Amino acid sequence: MTQPWTVGVEQEFLLVDPETRLPVPRAEEVARHAGDGLDVQRELTPFQIEVATPVCRTSAELADQVLLGRTQLAEAAREAGCRLLAAGVPPVGTAGPPPGTDERRYRLMEYSHRKLLGGQGVCGMHVHVGVPDRRTAVRVSNALRPWLPTLLALSANSPVEQGSDTGYASWRSMVWSRWPVGGPPPHLDSPEHYDDLVRTLVRTEVVLDSKMVYWDVRPSSHVPTVEVRVADVPQTAREAVVVAELVRAFARTAGTSARDPGRVDDVLLRAAYWRAARDGVDGLAVDPRTGRLVSALDLAAELVARCADALRDADALSTVEGHLAWLRVNGSGAARQRRALDASADPCDVVDLVLGETVADGRAGLPWTSHRTGGAR
Repeated sequence: MTQPWTVGVEQEFLLVDPETRLPVPRAEEVARHAGDGLDVQRELTPFQIEVATPVCRTSAELADQVLLGRTQLAEAAREAGCRLLAAGVPPVGTAGPPPGTDERRYRLMEYSHRKLLGGQGVCGMHVHVGVPDRRTAVRVSNALRPWLPTLLALSANSPVEQGSDTGYASWRSMVWSRWPVGGPPPHLDSPEHYDDLVRTLVRTEVVLDSKMVYWDVRPSSHVPTVEVRVADVPQTAREAVVVAELVRAFARTAGTSARDPGRVDDVLLRAAYWRAARDGVDGLAVDPRTGRLVSALDLAAELVARCADALRDADALSTVEGHLAWLRVNGSGAARQRRALDASADPCDVVDLVLGETVADGRAGLPWTSHRTGGAR
């Protein structure tokens, strides 16, 4: 990924039993059935699996690749006797306890971080955007900090854990926040400042290596990209594309602007994170720039307006604006999971809802750029 403003997406999924709806440790079998045509990777536990898109240049290409990755991986899961679930945490059962993924690095993590690894079978989505250089990546990181809670709220898709409502729209983000280097990144002075911080964290054995720096934005050390890791894995392919296009458009807007992005107070930013995790996009949000409570959807609309030109250039503005209008009526993934739980009080019905939406292309009643028809559920 060497061209500026290209985009790639990594989506993490849970694997569940079709009868019990409990997580099952079948990542190795699913990967074998997926073959070499997909970029499939293992995760912290064998109850999870990840698929990455190739580098995409257009919005239509991204939509096709996000949906294709889901449908093909879902078919591989079926062949392995399980199902692919796009939820931030398992609605029933747990993705663990260990055995974790049987690789040396994960074993070292179990030794160094100990019981912290328990319950970490959670699933997010990572968006990689090509930038001209690492200084632009740092600029994008600084500018994006106050908007990370909004992206989290838009993607929130993990309200139900072990059969009950956690009270949080994104319980995944609360679980993930236990890592010593997670959540919002610090304001960075330069790429060298970032590198110095990472070297110190490795030297003091807080992390094993640079890959364990789990800040929600991080510049790559070897290619000109910036990675945004704040999102829950969205319930539908459409939601995944909307979040990814927002990230790409914001990166392009911030990366080409001469404006100083300024700083937000770290305390207010953490408060905004917590509120976004609790209430998602369906409630109120803390604006970390002002410290005031505002409508989360109105804040999301402001984010879209800030990068509207870049979204328009990518032919994604109508899709993103249409999705915000759809959210006002239908609610986020978290809200839809809660409605399913409230309707029957059976958490297996939540799993069934998410299974149905994991490979849905989401075109009903909403502008959509994908040319594919979706895959078997």
